[in-house]
Amino acid sequence: MIEKDTYRTIKKAPKPVLFKDKNSKFFGYAFPVLNEDDVKVHLENLKKEHHSARHWCYAYQIGTETMAYRVNDDGEPSNSAGMPIYGQIQSFDLTNVLIVVVRYFGGVKLGVGGLINAYRTAAQMALDASKIIEKTINIDYLISFDYKNMNTVMRVIKEKQLNIINQILEMDCKIFISVRKNEAGTIQEIFERLYEIDIKMI
Repeated sequence: MIEKDTYRTIKKAPKPVLFKDKNSKFFGYAFPVLNEDDVKVHLENLKKEHHSARHWCYAYQIGTETMAYRVNDDGEPSNSAGMPIYGQIQSFDLTNVLIVVVRYFGGVKLGVGGLINAYRTAAQMALDASKIIEKTINIDYLISFDYKNMNTVMRVIKEKQLNIINQILEMDCKIFISVRKNEAGTIQEIFERLYEIDIKMI
């Protein structure tokens, strides 16, 4: 059985969406993220932009093979904001994504049911506005060889249409390649069979 080596994420942050309920405004944002530092930057920017808002609730999921997620109700009743937002990330089957819903309180309490609906809807609208893309899970390798073996290495790279991420071509050459996970074993074997050429996972 071939393992799944793709994942779904969003291409870029769409324009914010707005959901209103009983004078409360809920601005929905979606961002592609790769790590918690990315998450912090987006949250800090939104808190500056919406400094007079009442709540900045969010959920994110990061990772391709092992996933990590976090939800935050930011002062709303427990599980009324972060989890409904996270539920939308799951229902769209996404990872490496952050959704933030910024709330301006309109003076009328919505109750827990109303809040769950508002945060879920704003998150769904933000994802509906996003361009969802499928990416491959890749493994990176370093190929090391003498300059005289350049043609051999480049022939394989060309034949297999491998993606070069970086290269240092001197007397001692190094080429960094990124290979789709399901093809990685085969590519590694091809290079391991070649004389005077070293390949290792990085």
